[in-house]
Amino acid sequence: MMTLKIITPLGCAVEAEVEKVFLPGGAGAFEVLHNHAPLVSTLAKGTVKYGIGEDLQEYAVTGGFVKVENNAIVVCSEK
Repeated sequence: MMTLKIITPLGCAVEAEVEKVFLPGGAGAFEVLHNHAPLVSTLAKGTVKYGIGEDLQEYAVTGGFVKVENNAIVVCSEK
């Protein structure tokens, strides 16, 4: 399992334990799974999809960045 936090200027919008996260990366969409290599990426306008198995939730972002490290994913979004 991984921890996902989506932070906006208004505070923490999402905090969840997840198995997978799909992100709209600045250079193209990508997926993060358990034990993913550390990375920092810009985000484009799009939808962050996250969850366990086929039960996925969605959160729309208008840009920002993501940091992945030690099974913790932190998304800083402009919206």
